[in-house]
This record gives sequence, C-alpha cells and structure tokens, in this order.
Amino acid sequence: MKSVAIMGGSGGIGAALIEQLLARDDIALIHASARRRVPDSAGIAAADEKNTGRLRWTLFDATDESAVESWVKGLGSVDWLINCVGLLHDDNARPEKSIGQLDPQHFLRSMQVNTLPTLLLGKHALPALRQSPAAVFASISARVGSIEDNALGGWYSYRSSKAALNMSLKCLAIEWARSASNVRVAALHPGTTDTALSMPFQRNVPAGKLFSPAKTARLLIEQIECLHDRPSGRFIAYDGEEIPW
Repeated sequence: MKSVAIMGGSGGIGAALIEQLLARDDIALIHASARRRVPDSAGIAAADEKNTGRLRWTLFDATDESAVESWVKGLGSVDWLINCVGLLHDDNARPEKSIGQLDPQHFLRSMQVNTLPTLLLGKHALPALRQSPAAVFASISARVGSIEDNALGGWYSYRSSKAALNMSLKCLAIEWARSASNVRVAALHPGTTDTALSMPFQRNVPAGKLFSPAKTARLLIEQIECLHDRPSGRFIAYDGEEIPW
C-alpha cells in the first residue's frame, strides 16, 4: 500500500492524478494541497464515492516556506511526492513572443511559482521519504524547459523558470544519491493537456496531441511506477522518452 502527496491538487493535472489514484486499491492515503479552495470535482467525488477518508486536503501557498514545511511535517511517511504547481500565464501576462515583451514582474512570478515550490519541498521533505523502500520525488515540468531541445525561442519567463526547475531537480538527484538512495528524483513532461493552462495555445496542437487530464494522469503514473528502473535525475516525457536537459 502506498501513501502519496500531491502539491497543487486543484489544477487540471493534479486533480486528475488524485482521481486516478483514488480508483486504485493499492493507495492507502492521498495528501493533497490547494492554494485557495478544495476543487469541486465530480471526478474526484465519484472516485471516492465511498468516502473512505483516503483523501486529505490542506490549503496553503506553495511559495510560502513555513506553510510547505508545516505540510510536509504532517505527512508522516510517503512513497510518492509529486509537485503539480505551475504558471504559464495569468490575467496580466502571456508568454513572450520576443524579448521586447518581457515583463520583469511576470518573470519573477514565474520563477516563484514554477521553481521555488520544488526547492522548498526538497529542503523539507526528505524525512517523509526516507522510510519508503522505493520513494519518488517528482515535479511536473515541460519540454520547453529543455535548453538543448529549444529550437523556437520565445516564452522567456516560462522556459527560464522550467529550466531552473529542471536544474534544481538534477542537483537534488545528485545530492540524494549520496544521502537517500531510496529516492528517485524526476522531472516529468505531461504533453499538452486540455487544462486552463494550455487553453489559449491549443489551436496549433497537432491532431491527437492534446490529451485529456485523465489520459495525462494515466500516462504520468505509468512513468512514475517505473522510475526505479532508471537512474535518478532524469527528465522523462509521458511516453517514456528521456528529454535532454
């Protein structure tokens, strides 16, 4: 039986992961976080129709270190810790097509939301992961965060913050290989998923490449389950492809 913690469980991918995990008999407990409110998800309600008490929500800001530390200390022992918190755009800013569109405040906010929460988790979560024989520490990243794979340019804030996230995970994997060899660290690319994050940019997605949140969650879980068959510190796509950093 596994215990799972998902930070950012109110987003499209986070909620879909919770729904998929609730449907499994080998998941004993799911800790989930949201920033402002618990999502009113029919899918989650249906998956947990027996009201088994396996899903426990906590509201906090994932960029607040004291809140993250408090949440992690309350987890007890967990097998999988997955960060789904992310920001691509908001009401005031969209991805930059050129450097002239760079907004310093949006850039800093992107770093704060896309990179910092994983570092805060890494700083405080190891005691919760040590007792698992096959622990996983993973964050949702994006292929556009790959420096080597970047052939189009643009999207300065998002690309930079995801590249920083990837470097953070790589550093963490190297450190924990020496001090916590039971943990596999990974950056996960979910593909383009039909969520509010991708909504303004779906028009140019190739046929068959826009995934439902349920499909994305299923594919990501498949990759998470086989992380211990790989070395730690890899950038892995939904289909198992290893993406260059």
